[in-house]
Amino acid sequence: MARLATSPQADTALILPAGTVLIHRGQTADGVWHLQEGQIRLGLMDETGMVHQLGQQEGPLWIEAASVVLDEPYLVDVVADTDVKVEKIALKDFQSRCKTWPAASRELMHDLARSQRQQVELAVSRLAKDADARCAEWLLRHAEQDPATKRLQVYLNERKRIIATQLGIAPETFSRILRQLRESELISGRGRILQLTNPDALRSLAGA
Repeated sequence: MARLATSPQADTALILPAGTVLIHRGQTADGVWHLQEGQIRLGLMDETGMVHQLGQQEGPLWIEAASVVLDEPYLVDVVADTDVKVEKIALKDFQSRCKTWPAASRELMHDLARSQRQQVELAVSRLAKDADARCAEWLLRHAEQDPATKRLQVYLNERKRIIATQLGIAPETFSRILRQLRESELISGRGRILQLTNPDALRSLAGA
């Protein structure tokens, strides 16, 4: 992807490549990021990359500013999904700006930040269910009986990337789980149609 041009009005803006980790969960902010252009992914990472994806966002917007406002550790990891143009405002400068607001405005901002953080906490807690179990559950929920063979099958009428987003996992994680399910002979087939060769085992995996 071509690099984004730096705006002459944004001398402090940085152009960062896709894959750059902007925020690590568990860390306390030393500043606040403003995404001017580009797209980011939010979720949970391990040493292999993004394994659970909560969503994608496009600029312009403030990135996870609720944690900064509340002075609490970040709940999610944030990665540049494309080349991005960003600016990082030092924490002391951000706090100084906020102090110039009327007390009622600061109280409202704090309440909105708390509400937003609670929503993120809930979303993260839902990811506690194992990715394998969520994939198995999704396959069973979308399965239909083939009139000819009487076997259950799933027709992937959406791109795997979109399905992965629905499941809250990274696309590469979804592909890896499908491969493991094939190797375990719980499913078969490639391309758009998957056969559920062992529905009982899938139900067990899904916790049904």
